[in-house]
Amino acid sequence: MADPTSYRPAPGQIPDTPGVYKFRDEHRRVIYVGKAKSLKQRLANYFQPLASLHPRTATMVTTAASVEWTVVSTEVEALQLEYSWIKEYDPRFNVKYRDDKSYPYLAVTLDEEFPRVQVMRGHKKKGVRYFGPYAHAWAIRETVDLMLRVFPVRTCSAGVFRNAASAGRPCLLGYIGKCSAPCVGRVTPQEHRELADDFCDFMAGRTGTYIRRLEKEMAAAAEEMEYERAARLRDDAEALRRAMEKSAVVLADATDADLIALAEDELEAAVQIFHVRGGRVRGQRGWVTDKVEAVDTAGLVEHALQQLYGEETGEAVPKEVLVPALPDDAGAVTEWLSGRRGSQVSLRIPQRGDKKDLMATVARNAQQALVLHKTKRASDLTTRSRALEEIAEALDLGSAPLRIECFDISHLQGEDVVASMVVFEDGLPRKSEYRRFQIKSFEGQDDVRSMHEVIGRRFRRYLAEKERTGEWGEDGEVAVDEDGDDGRPKRFAYPPQLVVVDGGQPQVAAARRALDELGIDDVAVCGLAKRLEEVWLPGEDDPVVLPRSSEGLYLLQRVRDTAHDFAIRYQRSKRTKRLRSSPLDAVPGLGDTRKQALIKHFGSVKRLKQATIEQICEVPGFGRKTAEAVAVALAEAAPAAPAVNTATGEIMEDDGGTTA
Repeated sequence: MADPTSYRPAPGQIPDTPGVYKFRDEHRRVIYVGKAKSLKQRLANYFQPLASLHPRTATMVTTAASVEWTVVSTEVEALQLEYSWIKEYDPRFNVKYRDDKSYPYLAVTLDEEFPRVQVMRGHKKKGVRYFGPYAHAWAIRETVDLMLRVFPVRTCSAGVFRNAASAGRPCLLGYIGKCSAPCVGRVTPQEHRELADDFCDFMAGRTGTYIRRLEKEMAAAAEEMEYERAARLRDDAEALRRAMEKSAVVLADATDADLIALAEDELEAAVQIFHVRGGRVRGQRGWVTDKVEAVDTAGLVEHALQQLYGEETGEAVPKEVLVPALPDDAGAVTEWLSGRRGSQVSLRIPQRGDKKDLMATVARNAQQALVLHKTKRASDLTTRSRALEEIAEALDLGSAPLRIECFDISHLQGEDVVASMVVFEDGLPRKSEYRRFQIKSFEGQDDVRSMHEVIGRRFRRYLAEKERTGEWGEDGEVAVDEDGDDGRPKRFAYPPQLVVVDGGQPQVAAARRALDELGIDDVAVCGLAKRLEEVWLPGEDDPVVLPRSSEGLYLLQRVRDTAHDFAIRYQRSKRTKRLRSSPLDAVPGLGDTRKQALIKHFGSVKRLKQATIEQICEVPGFGRKTAEAVAVALAEAAPAAPAVNTATGEIMEDDGGTTA
């Protein structure tokens, strides 16, 4: 624990200008990022007597070992830089809203020749228009199914589209009128894009135009006694109305706005967002966060706005954002939002009418989300704490192992030998720190030797990182990081309290030997054998047997199984990549496009091997030098094992379209 006075800047050193500051710990990792109108006034607040600071602020300043700052011109620049640094460094003491699930969006891929309507999750992609988020994927599919009657846009994958185009027959949706079948040329690319644009316009809230147009066409058809067409138009209009009814009308003036509400206590805060477009609720989402820094409602709102709109541009940022409290720098935040949208954005607190009533509804949702989260977390936290305490007691550890790393070896009959490392912190998986290893020091099957290599490599990297960041140096002096460590989270910078290996005595002994060779004696090691779920310790002849109902045993099993699954997935991906490899991979400078051109021209690798250099030169993009390199690579390649049909046992000829 550091004394804040040991790194307090000298009087007059801190400028009285806007800027962004970073606190770093003794390992040079960034642990907190903040911004200020006046760096001098803001930073002075952190160096008061510890008794006068908020407990979380006191914890932060005593964890830190240094502070630095960057001067900017305006408060908007400070807001932008603060968001960028929080995203880049992931500081442990900053408030970070994290989704408890990946919300589905209705997406239209406008960047494709034939735009596709589909459900998408995760990061947003350029050239794709998104609507939502929705609470459930099935709600999106129901809406799309209704709208395809009127806007028969493509919904199939690229593979299905190509197969239909090559066969000259559309899929089922094309036959029943829910796809315009661009795959077989029923509509031109331009006509299909107009359908996709109309679909997007309707989803964006411009609904009245299309319904009125359908009703007008229906009346005209009935007048001309085209009753079947009139009935179809009637059903189309009804389908659009049902699609609209799925989104409740909440604001009569067709407002486009996001409403953000908070529910909080001393330790946690829940945020709920309603996305209203065209007066209808088009999406809802929510987060819960730990209040790891001393922050009020206005500060929570500012953090929520940063993380909600930090990656958004254009119409994804609404004209109006309604919040329960204005940020301290409301003008700067409004200017930042307007810059991201490209036009003026209104940031305000609703005072009366429908918007105030809707904000109360959003607030109730936030309160319910916080209560539900606390109910779940109380149960989970109690269970996880008991599991860690049981592990500490069974393994005779000095304290609960808050960070556990588990290693597993995977191979297939001695080939493609790999290893996995998974990390659990406070009993929960930390997927961003999972790592994969290839066994490099030998070939063949030897799980014990593989485990020794992997443990050694992992902790050698830890020691190297420890030395590089200046945690210790020669002669007991602190080493200076001449490389200018940037404070980003490091891959192997954090040591575990417990290493778990998948296996029994031999694997445990190998792991312990690897640690001893590196002089690491403050990390405990155990192994979990699959056969009887016994826990093995280094140098012990008898295993530790935990009760079958033990929460500690359940946590160890979960950690072990996670490492096992992670290793198997990596091993399978390597094997698949190896089996799909081609002799053409050995030709320098030959990319996927030209490989595919060769295969398309000759039909298969087998026929390509039989081709002369002159015949290869006939393929567009191939000169004589490249053709000679291709011929040499194919001639030197060992003959591949024959492919076998696993269902019939027959050997399959290599005349088909072997991939390059």
